[in-house]
Amino acid sequence: MGRPFSERVAHDDWRHTAEQWVRRELANRDIEVVGTIEQPRIRPWSTQLKVPTATGTVWFKANCAHLSFEPLLQAELARLAPDAVEAPCAVDAERGWMLTRDRGTTLGDAVEPTVDDWCRILAGAAALQRIVAGHEVTMLATGLPDCRPSTVVARYDRLLEILSALPEAHPGHVSDDLRSQLVAVCGRVADAAAELDESSLPTTWQHGDLHPWNVFAADGRLFDFGDGQWAHAAEILSVPHAWITRQDTISWPTVLEACADAWDVTPADLASQQRAAAVTQPVNRTLLWWGCLQEATAAEWTQWGDALLQHLTRVLEP
Repeated sequence: MGRPFSERVAHDDWRHTAEQWVRRELANRDIEVVGTIEQPRIRPWSTQLKVPTATGTVWFKANCAHLSFEPLLQAELARLAPDAVEAPCAVDAERGWMLTRDRGTTLGDAVEPTVDDWCRILAGAAALQRIVAGHEVTMLATGLPDCRPSTVVARYDRLLEILSALPEAHPGHVSDDLRSQLVAVCGRVADAAAELDESSLPTTWQHGDLHPWNVFAADGRLFDFGDGQWAHAAEILSVPHAWITRQDTISWPTVLEACADAWDVTPADLASQQRAAAVTQPVNRTLLWWGCLQEATAAEWTQWGDALLQHLTRVLEP
């Protein structure tokens, strides 16, 4: 794959090319850049440029190859549900680049989210999932990874093969003992995938990392779609469930009931699907991390590589 992503995007030549594209795309929309373009963050999987303009801040985002589908995905989500997702100002699909307008503070930065906030977030996400569910062809055409339940068992087997073959010192290495434990629950993974394949909720887009810092406070619109997958709808609940159950202030059953109402199913039905999705989602999440780190430096693998086993071993939880 060549030079690591974070090294490429930190180089002056890359910055010059990216800023030229930004200025050209904004000029084509009669938007003037009025100050210094800053690069506030670089990660192994993405970077952002903060662009001051005469009409407010615009954000440029560049993704690694595995997440390069995000600009087209966001554009398609915005086309299907313009009230829920902001359309990018400009997209370069080949390079995985896009420009979006600043929509202000995130919900997580604005307040300590309440149970009502979480109910609105998940009910809104469910409404978006229902809209998108009937658009499989256009969703997958953006490059969104296909992680539907019927693909999970083969993915699990392949990840075990890949991670077991890594050097012992690698942070993602699956030892012989851990491999035995993971092989022993293959039936659990297969049963969960089969249950979801026959469930009342569909396969659709799922955000992948839905939390209050990926929701705008002003209007509740979602953003940061690079972790998205085409998967069972209930997999979107895994991240919120982890956030909420780490606190004592939010009632998860109340939030689940709001989400069930948005899907027109019973809370018991949705809870059953959530339990099955809690087995398939770790497999799909591990795929995400594996892809994100393919362009990482050795130091970044050391920092982030343990995420592979942190997620995959969640299939062992009761």
